[in-house]
Amino acid sequence: MSFAMTMLSWSVIEYEHKYRAISEYDHVRDLIKWGTDYLLLTFNSSATKIDKIYSQVGGSQNGSRIPDDHYCWQRPEDMNYPRKTQTATSGPELSGEMAAAMAAASIVFRDNTAYSKKLTKGAETVFDFARDKGKRTPYCRGNPFIEPYYNSTGYFDEYMWGSAWLYLATGNNSYFSLATNPGMPKNSKAFNMIPDLSVLSWDNKLPAAMLLLTRIRVFLGPGYPYEDMLKSYHNITSLTMCSYLQRYKVFNWTRGGMIELNHGQAQPLQYVANAAFLASVFADYMNASDIPQWQCGPNFIPISVLKDFATSQKMNYILGANPMNMSYVVGHGAKFPKHVHHRGASIPNDKTKYSCTGGWRWRDTRNPNPNTVTGAMVGGPDRFDNFKDVRTNYSYTEPTLAGNAGLVAALVSLTTSGGIGVDKNTIFTAVPPLYPQSPPPPPPWKP
Repeated sequence: MSFAMTMLSWSVIEYEHKYRAISEYDHVRDLIKWGTDYLLLTFNSSATKIDKIYSQVGGSQNGSRIPDDHYCWQRPEDMNYPRKTQTATSGPELSGEMAAAMAAASIVFRDNTAYSKKLTKGAETVFDFARDKGKRTPYCRGNPFIEPYYNSTGYFDEYMWGSAWLYLATGNNSYFSLATNPGMPKNSKAFNMIPDLSVLSWDNKLPAAMLLLTRIRVFLGPGYPYEDMLKSYHNITSLTMCSYLQRYKVFNWTRGGMIELNHGQAQPLQYVANAAFLASVFADYMNASDIPQWQCGPNFIPISVLKDFATSQKMNYILGANPMNMSYVVGHGAKFPKHVHHRGASIPNDKTKYSCTGGWRWRDTRNPNPNTVTGAMVGGPDRFDNFKDVRTNYSYTEPTLAGNAGLVAALVSLTTSGGIGVDKNTIFTAVPPLYPQSPPPPPPWKP
């Protein structure tokens, strides 16, 4: 959830004018506030120091036959089995992403001073928890309700990501110093040119964090002592964009034209959507700086190529231009998934309360869902461009919160409604001047 709220907030900050033009600005703010209100309830947000976060409600253990979120198939409002609350007494990756989410949202809600300050305070509190040297064991470690599903591969990417957003939200230079500390890329392997680390996901924030810091370099030019590190982030970000292009063969592509950012594994579209957003935003940053191209090895590539990449993956492949002629966004187009792995969508509104196992009849039926979750992007096809519209096969038909946040961000970045380009300045509202202001001119000389 935290990653989804950060992505939505980032897209609103960059493209508020586009959200307003399509009359979705208030709607997306409501969605973000729904998420951040929840995050504020997961820890003592009135405190300045905390020792725990409520990290998850419910869940499942693999192979369990005890009523839980996997064994049962019920509408959310009918679930009455015990749902255990997980408590994290350490968790740098969890709390680092929570800090990013609340910090980014505080910029979205800058017109609501009280709520924005509450979010900023909460972000600083959980980030202190994330940075506590005694609390750096991953929150998923050894937890059977979390580790099999949300296993974290590291936390220094969340440190870079969270500190960058906190700097933008507060203007506190200590966060900027942390984000540009040489220890960040060293410990996160940001400069090791590992292809998987250029793939944005809920588990890996590195490409997004370095792009955000590149934004600071491009538009603010803070100079010494930050320039060397920001330049390195900028260089790696440029190479990340190169890796998304088919000509460089960093990633495999399906015959139907989808980039395989997760090596042909299940649920690929969330990674595709995130990459489309990053490419589109980077192109807008360059255009706003009057930079028409970027360098990939000996070649200079026009920025328009990145927009073409984002469009081919998002607007074309995901929305129907694929070998299945299938729109992977429910409710869009003439052909879309009808057996979405979604409890509420699959159970009819017949005023019958189905038990834990009584709902299996709706999970297992071959009939289409009686309810349409309009706008939800499902997991997507396999590496051969094949898609099985089967409710019980979540690899194909499950929509996720994180994946759909990337979908929304990518789509709004590519629309021309409300004009093109990003809002260059709003994100820097809380950042103080980087250089001493010039003194006023002397009064006119009078003889």
